[in-house]
Amino acid sequence: MKIHIPYTMKEEREALKQLNTSFYHPSQKLWSIVNTEENKSELKKLFKGKLKVQEIADTPTLPKVLLLEKSQAELDKNHQKLVLKGLSAKTVAIYQNNLIQFFSYFEKADFPNLTKDQIEGYVYMLVNKYKISEQKQNSVINAIKSYYEHTLGKPREYYNITRPKKSQDLPNVLSKAEVKAILNSPKNIKHKAILYTIYSAGLRIGELTRLRVEDIRSDDGYIFVKDSKGKKDRHTVLSPALLNILRQYYKVHKPSYWLFEGQDGGQYSTKSIQSIFRRAVKETNSNAWSTPHTLRHSFATHLLQAGVNLRYIQSALGHNSSKTTEIYTRVMNINNKTLKSPLDLL
Repeated sequence: MKIHIPYTMKEEREALKQLNTSFYHPSQKLWSIVNTEENKSELKKLFKGKLKVQEIADTPTLPKVLLLEKSQAELDKNHQKLVLKGLSAKTVAIYQNNLIQFFSYFEKADFPNLTKDQIEGYVYMLVNKYKISEQKQNSVINAIKSYYEHTLGKPREYYNITRPKKSQDLPNVLSKAEVKAILNSPKNIKHKAILYTIYSAGLRIGELTRLRVEDIRSDDGYIFVKDSKGKKDRHTVLSPALLNILRQYYKVHKPSYWLFEGQDGGQYSTKSIQSIFRRAVKETNSNAWSTPHTLRHSFATHLLQAGVNLRYIQSALGHNSSKTTEIYTRVMNINNKTLKSPLDLL
């Protein structure tokens, strides 16, 4: 539940801070709290007659569609091109799903001769009617441009489709105390090792599931990350504290190929990792809006706060551009303990 508190209601705001799972969103200038009956009751007590409840209407969801033979043939042709380009299975699936809706919408039209205005009209319809997010809007545009440029062989700048202005949202970051509590919350050594590894090495959740036993290069002091985002291999740091946890885990579970194996011996599922993290967050009363990826953001921010060179952090995270890594400089705590005002130097 999102809560707007007028600036003058200082006492109520201070009281809301003390409620379990309350969290402030600076970019929206709103508070939020997990939607439970207990929290609803607490809010009613806190704000008494000043509480105004507004339900947000559900937006319509994109319908499931069946394509005609002509459109299905184009979809199959596009799938072949994406696979030959070596895109990941996840990217192929996203592009194909976006094109199903696109082909269905223009079922009776001649795809190669659609104009820029027609395509932008389609994107506008998705934004206006289905309230798609900026991320989804960009994903739709990427799929359409890929179809015209790679499958139909149009020039790269054939359709310069208008994109949404890029948002400047800051990554969600946990404090060091929250990270310590979350990492040590699981009693199961496997669950503990999973959370330790994500934070200690700054890994994406998919990178963790693809780690092999042989990727822990203990003699050389690094973790080898194979086929990360953009099909890039990289090295990231191997903490001695993590190595100690992994050795305890290995003695108990003895994984044969994947570092973290599921019950059938295959890769550990991302859903299970998310469940482990959510349980740890709940048990430690940490930021309720955090996800396993928040540990990666926290890894970068905490290194930056410790004075580590930005280039090292960029390399450990696997970012192509330093500009991507520089977003963490905006998360740094600015206060009189971390920064001296020029007034103090006069």
